[in-house]
Amino acid sequence: MSDPIALTSITIFQDDTKNKVRRAYIGEFPDPVFYGVHGGVKQFYGVDPEVEYPSTLDHIVAAAGG
Repeated sequence: MSDPIALTSITIFQDDTKNKVRRAYIGEFPDPVFYGVHGGVKQFYGVDPEVEYPSTLDHIVAAAGG
């Protein structure tokens, strides 16, 4: 088995537990990626955040190319 090509270091901060807002720092990129809720996801959790962010599910779908 070959050695890994790259490993990613990720740090996540839970900024607003009530409205599900999280801030992730990925690798050496200086700017955070924000995760949160919107649309049906915010309805599911019963929250109404001031700012809506893509959910982690949105990022998974985008990463899979679709």
